[in-house]
Amino acid sequence: MLHPDDPVLVTGATGYVGGRLVPLLLVRGRRVRPAARSLDKLACRPWAAHPRCEPVQADMLDAASLDKALLGCRAAYYLVHSMGSAGRDFAQADERSALNFGEACARAGVERIVYLGGLGDDNAELSHHLRSRHRTAHNLARAGVPVTHLRAAAILGAGSASYEILRSLVERLPVMITPRWVHTRCQPISVRDVLDYLAACLEHPETAGQTYDIGGPDVLTYEDLFQLYAQVAGLPRRIIVPVPLLTPRLSAHWVRFVTPVPASVARPLIEGLRNEVVCRDDRIRRIIPLDLQGCRETFQAARRELKDRLVPTCWSDAGQVRAPEWLVCGDAPYAGGEVLEMAFRALLDAPPERVWPAVESIGGERGWYFADVLWKLRGLVDRLMGGVGLAPGRRDPERLFAGDCLDCWRVHACEPPARLVLLAAMKSPGEAALEITLAPRAQGRAELLLRARFQPRGLAGQIYWWALWLPHLALFRGLLRGLARAAGARVLEGPSLAPPANGQGCAVRR
Repeated sequence: MLHPDDPVLVTGATGYVGGRLVPLLLVRGRRVRPAARSLDKLACRPWAAHPRCEPVQADMLDAASLDKALLGCRAAYYLVHSMGSAGRDFAQADERSALNFGEACARAGVERIVYLGGLGDDNAELSHHLRSRHRTAHNLARAGVPVTHLRAAAILGAGSASYEILRSLVERLPVMITPRWVHTRCQPISVRDVLDYLAACLEHPETAGQTYDIGGPDVLTYEDLFQLYAQVAGLPRRIIVPVPLLTPRLSAHWVRFVTPVPASVARPLIEGLRNEVVCRDDRIRRIIPLDLQGCRETFQAARRELKDRLVPTCWSDAGQVRAPEWLVCGDAPYAGGEVLEMAFRALLDAPPERVWPAVESIGGERGWYFADVLWKLRGLVDRLMGGVGLAPGRRDPERLFAGDCLDCWRVHACEPPARLVLLAAMKSPGEAALEITLAPRAQGRAELLLRARFQPRGLAGQIYWWALWLPHLALFRGLLRGLARAAGARVLEGPSLAPPANGQGCAVRR
């Protein structure tokens, strides 16, 4: 059995499961080494300053970073998945990552790996997604380190992709036309129970090198799940019409218009719904006896978390916040191609500390302070193009952290009360960034600066920028006025066009 002072590596620590497992292990007295590609994202987590927490940077495709992260570790959790970030090649990326990680663990002398995979019998009908999860377990073990493979069906909890798809469908569609998969049986498990199983494995050495099915107490069809959620939410019974010709692949395309989950994430999940995912092996129940949470209780708990805004992690948390090269200091302004820019400034009769809360609470339910219909229209266009649109919203209504989703943006940097940098997550013929800064001025005033940058890709990018130049002119001016109004500050000067910053400084610091 591991000693509490032995460091335990948790990969995927900024993801949905990993971000919840780290604090649970800390509460249980473990010395935890959370790993992610972005140290900035790790630093923003509330547990990052815990005395037994040692955040490290690691990339599954970088052997040197893995060797450094695993130094001194006797156990490691593998909670990494490329789905949604590697396009159609996510299975190949997962295979490479698992092989690299298993080999790195062998070099470091790690005694065991704990991996969370997916349920499903190996056969010709197994979906691409579930088959990839099984191959990942095989590749992790190829270097000889014992792997504990926990196989789960849908993981339900506030913020999980499966829950958000189900919740959105039931709440928004009183009538659903679905594929035949609604009659497929599944055995969902609450995220609470998944975390308890993961954490308890370290306390049971006999689980090393074993594969276990984990599931909740309920075996239901997906139609049963829809109707059960409707009951819990106080909604009328949903009318569900199965259509044989509507395949899971087609379903994934229309699901993105109804739910906040993009097609790149929804499609692999929905294609897997054709496979029955029910536990065939209950050995884990005897080794780690838990009072498992049923689907009704899980739905009730998830709704309470969402209502009270107590959702610690979300499906959209995963992924690296990588600034475009042209936005980072180091190269000449002209390196890498032309960067187009539009900037506005305004002088306010309030200090930055008073204005900042309005900056940090932008987006989500509060909106963008001006012409929200235009933002919604842009979000709709993005959804039609296969992007996320405005659906992700924001996790916390008042605070932002690096890596957070903010409607169709990702937070790259948030430095109260001076600077917010957003990177566009929307589909466009180029890369875009939006920076809002506050600087103190004499007599307790603040200079508010908004700077939009765009690096076009080819002619389409040029057309896109100049076609939206006039709308952006009105939109950004209105945004600054609305922001000042939300902060209760009077605009003394502007908003007026500001000179470009190209060649004068960098928006993103290394």
